[in-house]
Amino acid sequence: MSATDSTPQALIVDDEADIRELVEITLARMSIETFAVANIKDARKALSEKRFDLCLTDMRLPDGDGLELVEHISERHPHCPVAVITAYGSAESAVASLKAGAFDFVSKPIDVAGLRALISQALKLAGLDNDAPPHPSLEASPRLIGDTPVMKQLRETITKLSRSQAPVYITGESGTGKELVARMIHAEGPRMGSAFVPINCGAIPSELMESEFFGYLRGAFTGAMRDTVGLFARADGGTLFLDEVADLPLTMQVKLLRAIQERAIRPVGANAETAVDVRVICATHRDLATEVASGRFREDLYYRLNVIEVHVSPLRERNADIPALTTRILEALARKMRLRKAPQLTASALEALQAYEFPGNIRELENILERAVTLSEHMLIDRKYLRLSSPLGEPARHYVAPGITSTDPRYSGLTAQPPSAAPATLALDTSADLESQLEALERERIRDALEACQYNKTKAAKQLGITFRALRYRLAKLGMN
Repeated sequence: MSATDSTPQALIVDDEADIRELVEITLARMSIETFAVANIKDARKALSEKRFDLCLTDMRLPDGDGLELVEHISERHPHCPVAVITAYGSAESAVASLKAGAFDFVSKPIDVAGLRALISQALKLAGLDNDAPPHPSLEASPRLIGDTPVMKQLRETITKLSRSQAPVYITGESGTGKELVARMIHAEGPRMGSAFVPINCGAIPSELMESEFFGYLRGAFTGAMRDTVGLFARADGGTLFLDEVADLPLTMQVKLLRAIQERAIRPVGANAETAVDVRVICATHRDLATEVASGRFREDLYYRLNVIEVHVSPLRERNADIPALTTRILEALARKMRLRKAPQLTASALEALQAYEFPGNIRELENILERAVTLSEHMLIDRKYLRLSSPLGEPARHYVAPGITSTDPRYSGLTAQPPSAAPATLALDTSADLESQLEALERERIRDALEACQYNKTKAAKQLGITFRALRYRLAKLGMN
């Protein structure tokens, strides 16, 4: 189809006449012109003679495997999204097609409503859906900062993944920006106009997981006063991001697997399933393969989620990006703190940051800079205000406010300011009220515990001697979420 044509063109490849007819009728009602063939040879000939905006092919064809055609289209006609028709219950075939480059798949017997939804997504991807929202600008879209080779490669991978509906498994240490990668995949793809729903699987009590994921009907259990939609329903048409998916209990893993395979959910208290159109992206800082080997994670769910794996490198492997990252973070802090202009780092401070290992990655860098801006009374931040621990030498000192002793059990680990040191410009002084001083100390103590535990909130809570729920409450109260 030429660029000026207004009617989308679709190629249908299936050796069953009734399937071809069903698909042609469905697409005709969507104002899409179709060209149907029964084998790979005729499909390749049609592709060489005409431009198509989407292709729907069966997996098993008389002269070969549908995957051959998927790979051919992905290589020779990347502008054309291709979806695969698979046999009922053939999860292996569906996963194989997605790995080969298919945009999506539909199972036999073909559900017309599901097929229409798939075609609509394909048209959005091809830029032919007039009802689709405009593509977000670079300023409005989430962006990865950095020009190192690993970051350039990551951005290229994100662009490729945004054209697919395949589940994505994002790996990387805590604080590397796995959720940002997921948001970019969503924002650059055909689902950008729909919801992106993130959820931390480790933050939901196990007894509430099913109702949180799938929703519930009024009267389903004590306290269910009204019908409530779950995360899958909220993400319908968009993307569901499962952070720390390794924390899911085995009982919930079974239900999640069914929801992903059948593309349907059953709210608690309901008698029938409800179809949902959701792309699932998951992430964890753990090694899921190790979790599978130890029996803590289901193997079938692992292979269903790990269709395409993306690794986000730790900050220490791309320290050349630190200058650009610090500039962006300091600009954001200036807006947050309502400063006239963004603070700057001295050359020695920047050098210290580039030599630091960052066990907490970008999240730790953000906290270090926020602390430095608070401690520094000037717009130029020197190395001493970074308070970095090893490998740069002396461990960071944690100063306490005048009048509060380091023997106070609430502030264990804090040390008094040495007489020889310059006065720390912390928001704790004798002119401030006691409540403000205590909040600043509490914020500092929690931040230090999180950094020491590599931002594992459960471990940080134990180190602080409080419950996980108490830590979450304090984080929310202090605006540290």
